[in-house]
Amino acid sequence: MPTLSALIVVHNGEADLPDCLASVRFADEIVVVLDRCTDGSRAIAERAGAKLLEGAWEIEGPRRNAGLAACTGAYTLEIDADERCPPELAAEIRAILQSQPQGGVFIPFDNRIGGHAITHGWGAYNGVGGKRCLFPSHTKSWGEGRLHPPVQQLPEVARTRARMVHHVYRDLPDMYARLLRYCRLAALDMVEKDAIPPAAKTVRRFFSRFWKSYVSRQGRREGFYGVAMALYSALYPALSHLMALELRRKR
Repeated sequence: MPTLSALIVVHNGEADLPDCLASVRFADEIVVVLDRCTDGSRAIAERAGAKLLEGAWEIEGPRRNAGLAACTGAYTLEIDADERCPPELAAEIRAILQSQPQGGVFIPFDNRIGGHAITHGWGAYNGVGGKRCLFPSHTKSWGEGRLHPPVQQLPEVARTRARMVHHVYRDLPDMYARLLRYCRLAALDMVEKDAIPPAAKTVRRFFSRFWKSYVSRQGRREGFYGVAMALYSALYPALSHLMALELRRKR
């Protein structure tokens, strides 16, 4: 059986980390990257017997690449602190590893808000349907960029039936607090790359993203959560644009 490393990258994640660590106990090695943690994350990871890597990284790509380099298993499962690998998924991962897949394994996600499973309306920066988060070690690398950096990795060769549980947001205030953080990071990238889009394009994206989330992806079936997610998707390009204009003026 090939060995498996579980990689968790965290910044002040003491609320989520215990359950995440417990869900990946089946791995042969757990690597936890502690990025500027000032809470109890380090002690929690130590008690779980994890291999620790501490540091300060300004952007996501180098932070994740450092964690990937520290993994010594034949395969790596990349999991965030707000994600959980349920027993049925753990069993399926072990079964898949017996065939020694030579590419990425796509794992679908069960996305939740406040513990409630939300099936429709995800996308456009506020949730993903799944990821190739299981792969042969040292075959994946993250690029530059503060938010959603590009990824290079092997093609998909398999998919799991079981889903990763993803607690995306605690509640709606948490959703919109994260929206503001993400918009600021996107604005910084826009200004540094001199890539602020035309105003007309941003206006079009405001309406098209709301429509895509609420209508095309059937967010309307999720009640008020569907409205909240559609507004998130629409506001992301608009607020990022406005924050970029303000940053450029200050500079």
